[in-house]
This record gives sequence, structure tokens and C-alpha cells, in this order.
Amino acid sequence: MTITRREILKAGAAAAALGASTRVPAQPLIMTPASELITRSGKRRVVIAGGGWGGMTAARHLREQAPDLEVILLERNPVFWSCPLSNKWLIDVVDTNFLVKSYMAPAKRHGYTFVQTEISEIDRAKKRVHTAQGYLDYDWLVVSAGIRYGFEAWFGNDKKAIDYTRINYPTAYIPSAEHALVKQKIHNFKGGTFVLTLPPPPHRCPPSPYERACLMAWLFKEKKLNAKIIILDPKPNVAPITGGYKLAFSELYPDIITHVPNATIKEVDPFNKVVKTAAGDFKFDDALLMAPHQAADLVWKAGLIGKTAEGKPTGWAAVNPLLYNAADDPQVFVIGDSVGAVSPQFGHYPKSGHVANRQARAVALHIAAQSRGQAPKHVMIDNLCYMLVNNSPREAIAVQFDYKLDEAGVLRQTQIDDNDRRPELWASDLKWVEYMFEDFAAG
Repeated sequence: MTITRREILKAGAAAAALGASTRVPAQPLIMTPASELITRSGKRRVVIAGGGWGGMTAARHLREQAPDLEVILLERNPVFWSCPLSNKWLIDVVDTNFLVKSYMAPAKRHGYTFVQTEISEIDRAKKRVHTAQGYLDYDWLVVSAGIRYGFEAWFGNDKKAIDYTRINYPTAYIPSAEHALVKQKIHNFKGGTFVLTLPPPPHRCPPSPYERACLMAWLFKEKKLNAKIIILDPKPNVAPITGGYKLAFSELYPDIITHVPNATIKEVDPFNKVVKTAAGDFKFDDALLMAPHQAADLVWKAGLIGKTAEGKPTGWAAVNPLLYNAADDPQVFVIGDSVGAVSPQFGHYPKSGHVANRQARAVALHIAAQSRGQAPKHVMIDNLCYMLVNNSPREAIAVQFDYKLDEAGVLRQTQIDDNDRRPELWASDLKWVEYMFEDFAAG
């Protein structure tokens, strides 16, 4: 299948259609970044920075849990684009409209304010968020900004190499512009060696690179391409859902997928198409070069990044592991993929849309309690991920994570892999995402 320019731009067309009837009133042209974006109403205010799975959920549930608070959601994208299920979109299992949702419709429905704008700075000392359209003061701040790519680990300050890699080997782990490029790349591949470099943990949606490899392999198999997919994995084994993915690789795509463990990246040369790893050097015809992930730029700008015992940045937000507030600020919360380590047993929560949703619901309760002068109580969350590994028939595998506090107050994780691929799990995946969309977007 050849992707036309018209098809590639379909996401943008869908976005425009969703936003056309619910556009935010234009700000006065004379407004400068030094101006106040929205005048105080007299109510105490929650500003949510970032409108992904966490930000959208937090906005809706704050209006329900604390209706006396003003809630403002700031997001730079005009519409919501779901990374969960986007791997399926890459091979046309779901269409663009399935992933794209309006920001304005749920804002109107639930009574909060949505503003499409770029956040330039967060001044926690003044409790102020600066945007391209003006500033907002807040009483509570929720940062739900996702991730950034840590290309510096590969290229240092070599901006030429970073830009070349970003443009030519995008990975679509940040919505939504890269997704069309990755889809075009996959569908236009004519054969040869296709390399996937997996980020070292922790990274966004741990099982998703393996799912992407399976769906790419299915497509290449359908097209009868002479193609090889090499997964360069820094981990010693496939994880999570170890058994399910290994069976998919060996039973469904034995002549296409090669999984290389312990392939820690030593050097990436995007110009000459070579990746050097601890497990050997690999040349490629095309690639998805997944750089290490870190907390989003906004988390760094807000001074919320944790530090190691040696005083070096961890790359992730330092938060209370049960309440998600900043280590030094009880009224600033970080939710979703930017959250740092929370347990000596398992480290980070899985960086998934499900976890972001659950953390957002919990933070809505925490802020509501604080607004009433009450001490917030922790809420145990969970995680659930479904991964499609075959498209004919459509069969998925799954993983569940449960959490509890032990006697010493340490968070403990129990992981349950469902390795038996079957159509029923694909049906469950569709029910899961329907519920998730309903939770933040519908009444």
C-alpha cells in the first residue's frame, strides 16, 4: 500500500473538523506574553499543563470532585491524539477518527476552560504559568506533559545529528505529527533490514515497541517483502509479556523478526545507517531510532526533576509516590509518564495511558481534599495493557499490574502476563479504550 499525501494529511483534516465548531475565542491581537491570559474570577484556580490522558482526566474529575474550583487546561495541540492504539493505526486496523478527540467538547460539557497555547515557563515561586498568549496564576498546578526524547545520550550537543535523526527516523512516541511520517515509512518500505532501537527503561509504554515490531512484521509478510526486522533491546530479555512476545516472534514471524538482547547503544550513525551496540554493530536500510526517554521539557522548566545521591538529574520528576505532589510543594502535582521512581522494589510505574488516567483521578481527589482543608488520602492505582500481535486473525496479549503497600509502607508491584494470544483480548482492548475515552471526554 502506498500512502498518498492526502492520506498522510488526513489526521490534520480530522483535527480541523473536530475543532472548527468549538474554537476558543481569539485573544485580542494586542495581547503580549506579559498580559494576564484569563482574569481571576474570584475562585481558587487549578491550572493543568498538558492535555494528554492524564490532563484530560484530571480536568473532568476535578470539576466533579471540586466544583467550586476554576479549572483551566493548557495544551499546545488543537486536538487530542491517542498514543494508545496508535500502533494499530499504523497498519490501518483503526482509522484516524478513532484516535482523535476534541478538546473543546469535553471542556464545554464538564465546565472547565481549554486554551490551546504553548507554555514557555513555570514560575513556582510566583505560582504562575507563562504561555505564548499570556500568564496564568494558580493555586494548584498539575503537570501532565508526557516525555521528551533524550537524543543527547547518543549525540551530545551535535544538533545536526539530532535533527537528522528526528526527521529521518521518527518514532511516534509523542503525539501526533510523527505518526504520519512513521506510517508512511512503514508502508513505503520495499524490503531489506529495518532496525528498531528500544529505549532503555523506563520508557513510554514498555511493551509497545514489541507490538509495533509484530504489526510491522505482519504487514511486511502480507506484502511478501524480503524484509528483516531487528529489535535492538538493551534489556537481557523481552519484557514485559515475555512468553507471549517470544511465541509471536517464533511462531508468527520467525523469518522476519530477530530480537537481540543486551544491545545497549554505544554509537548511532544516522548518516551512514549504522548502530553500534554492546551486542554488535548493525547496518540498516531503514529504522525507527528510539532514543532514551525523559520527563517532558515542562518538568525540567518547572524545576521538578529529581536528583541522584550524587546530585545528578534523574531525568524524571521527584514526587510523593502515593500523592504525586512535588517533593517540595504540596500544591504542585506531576502525573503520567513524567513521574519518577516510586518504589525500591520496581522503580517506576509503567508509563502508560492507563496509569496516567488513574493518577489523574487520584490527584483530583487530593486537590479536592486540600481545597476543603482536609489531608489527602492515597489511592492505590493499577495498570492494564493490551497488545495486538497478529492482524489475521486479530489476536492480542495482555499484562496487568497491581499495587499495594507492604508493612513497611513500601509500594509493591505484582505483574500478571497473559501470554495466550487470542481474539478475545483484542475485543477487550476495544472495550478498554472505549471506557477510557468515556472517562475523560463524555458525560
